[in-house]
Amino acid sequence: MKATSQGSSQKDARHEILHLEAFARQHDVRPVRCRRAAAIGLFAAALLITATPITPTARVAHAQNAGAEAHAIPVKLRESITDLPRASQPHPASKLAGRYFVDFRSRTAASYGHAFIWYGRLNEHGKVGQIEVAGLHPASDSVIPYILGHIMPVPSETGKSYGDLDEQYLTANYRVYLSEADAKQVFAHIKHKQASTPLWMATVYNCTAFLADIAAYMGLRTPASATWMYPEDFINNLRELNGGRQDITLAANH
Repeated sequence: MKATSQGSSQKDARHEILHLEAFARQHDVRPVRCRRAAAIGLFAAALLITATPITPTARVAHAQNAGAEAHAIPVKLRESITDLPRASQPHPASKLAGRYFVDFRSRTAASYGHAFIWYGRLNEHGKVGQIEVAGLHPASDSVIPYILGHIMPVPSETGKSYGDLDEQYLTANYRVYLSEADAKQVFAHIKHKQASTPLWMATVYNCTAFLADIAAYMGLRTPASATWMYPEDFINNLRELNGGRQDITLAANH
């Protein structure tokens, strides 16, 4: 029944078009043929559209096709401009790739801050990959050893502490680079300092004094009052004393 009704509607539409053309010939209606043809064409198109029922399935298909076309252009543009495979966009070679480093750092803390170091080797893109952390601080996360450490020595820890890996807490840093041979010696010295520093005392031997000893071993000039300096001031002063130079070579006597 639907097919018969659709065919009948289309036949009626064609009949109306023929009727219009016959009327135009009979009355010699000639004001600008293109306008007459356009009017007849629009009227015919309207009749055909009206005569052709759009089923729910047709509406869904039309919407899906429209959606697919809408997504096709931006996707192609993105692929042609920015979303090329990674293989076709190689990382530029970095002159720092694979270099050994020691990074003197300071960060915020609940008190006056903390000084520590990152050390290791940069990856092939010149970025920090896996690192080791060393720094002197009271053992445990309790505030009690820290308070007692201002009047007497307390047990210490020399590895990473809370916040040492979080860049948002960083207040200052001074990074220096070494050859592989020198790095091995410096890294061994750092581990020796970690193993042989069992106590922490705020006014005698603290985080800044610990870093000053490592810096001095590397041949860097260090502040005379390192023990009593705020961590951020110590790092900035260390960098200034050494003119900000980053390439370090150990003395021959190491």
